[in-house]
Amino acid sequence: MSKKGWIERDKRRRKTVAKYAALRAAMKASHDYAGLAKLPRDASPVRLVNRCKVSGRKRAYLRKFQVSRLTFREMALSGMIPGVTKSSW
Repeated sequence: MSKKGWIERDKRRRKTVAKYAALRAAMKASHDYAGLAKLPRDASPVRLVNRCKVSGRKRAYLRKFQVSRLTFREMALSGMIPGVTKSSW
């Protein structure tokens, strides 16, 4: 489990990116790079990190399920993810 501060920081960054998305697109279209540099750092979508929705872990993230591999395994074994079963042959 990651610290609550990291999770909250990620939420705040996502809000900032959404807030400035239209303005950034307009500035990029008009080639106003000086204006882009004056925007907050967290307005850049490059600074976003994919985090597990359950544990907040940033490494070993599965995009399709939006959880980390550890959480995915626990959820799959307990039957919480529809259509996912442990393979056997």
